[in-house]
Amino acid sequence: MQNFIDISLEIFYAIMGLLMIVIALKSYKTVDSSKKYGTALFWILISLPFIFGKVLPDNVVGLILIASSLLTVSKQVVFAKYEMPSEEFGQKQADKLGNKIFLPSLVLAFAAVAVAMLLKNFGSSSQFAIGASSLVALISAFMLTKAKPTTTVDDSARLLQQMGPASMLPQLLVVLGALLTQARVGEVISGIVPAESRFFGVVAYCLGMAIFTMIMGNSFAAFAVITAGIGVPFVLAQGANPAIVGALALTAGYCGTLLTPMAANFNIVPAALLDMRKQYDVIKYQAPVAIILLVLHIVAMYFLAF
Repeated sequence: MQNFIDISLEIFYAIMGLLMIVIALKSYKTVDSSKKYGTALFWILISLPFIFGKVLPDNVVGLILIASSLLTVSKQVVFAKYEMPSEEFGQKQADKLGNKIFLPSLVLAFAAVAVAMLLKNFGSSSQFAIGASSLVALISAFMLTKAKPTTTVDDSARLLQQMGPASMLPQLLVVLGALLTQARVGEVISGIVPAESRFFGVVAYCLGMAIFTMIMGNSFAAFAVITAGIGVPFVLAQGANPAIVGALALTAGYCGTLLTPMAANFNIVPAALLDMRKQYDVIKYQAPVAIILLVLHIVAMYFLAF
């Protein structure tokens, strides 16, 4: 079963890479300016680790990421042209399907949980569950909408390109977290925290989680750095309950997630998908809630963890 899961994951990744190849071809054919070369090259470069990740040397993957980043920074990556259904057709389909359009999303969620629980004793079961449940949800969407397979490919490519380079940000931020941990950044940060104060230790831990999450866009990536540098020596070492501290520290990091464009999946991608005129309005309206929650996390950790 483990071999089946591992092979299936490679197939899932390869399919994602092939979808990026489709975007590259679409960009080359439909972008009018010279930027079609940069856009096509970007998506081809990004597809290579997904398709050949197991055989590509680490240095090659690093060079691919650097090259794709340079294309993005130099604004050579633009949006390809896709044929969109008319507003009348969209309204007609919406009236026809109604709330049933949400069924594939529910199928995806329940199937993912079911598969993950069924295979919980195997490695990479959660990733396999997401891939397998996506296929089940796709089949249910076909049955519901009677859409053509080509429609699925085009719409998937369009949505992925609409999210753009930001869709790759979580993976890159996890790598950044690992690099900062190896560089012992946490130990440097610990030098500014009073050693014998529970209160300042808790404040530094929660604020550090929120701030580093804002920088890195990912609470999980920040957790290793801040816990090693602040959580262990200044909170856990003073007798705090590890279970309570760990849970509250991670969710304190989520407060930072609400405040940063680096958390692209939460704050930038929704704005892009909804065609919002101000892409940071999501963060603007989340900020008061995030600050209140962060203060409550500090209070809760101080009084509940010791």
